[in-house]
Amino acid sequence: GGTLTSFAAPPVLMVARPWDWNVSFMLVNFGWRAVAAITLSTLVYFLLFRGELQGMAARSPVADIEQPDEEAAGPALLPVPAWLVVAHLIFMAWTVFNAHYPALFLGGFLFFLGFARATSSYQSRTELKTPLLVGFFLAGLVIHGGLQGWWIAPVLSRLSETPLFVGATGLTAVNDNALITYLATLVPNLSDELKLAVVQGAVVGGGLTVVATAPNPAGQALLGRFFDGAISPLGLLGGALVPTVIAASVFRLL
Repeated sequence: GGTLTSFAAPPVLMVARPWDWNVSFMLVNFGWRAVAAITLSTLVYFLLFRGELQGMAARSPVADIEQPDEEAAGPALLPVPAWLVVAHLIFMAWTVFNAHYPALFLGGFLFFLGFARATSSYQSRTELKTPLLVGFFLAGLVIHGGLQGWWIAPVLSRLSETPLFVGATGLTAVNDNALITYLATLVPNLSDELKLAVVQGAVVGGGLTVVATAPNPAGQALLGRFFDGAISPLGLLGGALVPTVIAASVFRLL
């Protein structure tokens, strides 16, 4: 559903600094609602598809064989040692703590690429195409988005909470939700209620299409092999409607 995929994505990051939203604010206004929406959506889909899930449990598992890096010496990965897992965790922690310091972030990333090549016998193939495309999109959003304030500010300032929430949800289905929230930060003197409404809409609608939020392409890459290599856009829209309605109800009624 929309809440699960988009809560970890850039829409919240786009507004956190301009609007001074800290972690405690996010937990109080978004965190517990996201958990409630995810729990309810999972329960509903479990009840709807319990027969299919029982059938899948009876099948023999399909081995998920990871492809080794191109520099690896052998055709298969070697068993991963504990020190390599620790090294990956350290790289992840470095990236999170230095996300707002480009020099440190990029330096750590380049060092990781070198480390991955040096330990290629233990590393699965590093796929850079999808994250690079997402990065270019967000960079273009920051560079060109500031030029859109002349029309988005009057439009958003005329909407009340509910129309703004519905509009943000619908627009997120055909845009990236980071775009919606970033444009909202360009509106001067936006009230706290309208800020919450637009971000809630972007979070709720984030699962309606693949393009809506960055984790969706990652999910498609993992699950695409179960859908004959391609996921139907209309099928995705239909499958996401129920959890989107549940998430919208949780965010607006609780």
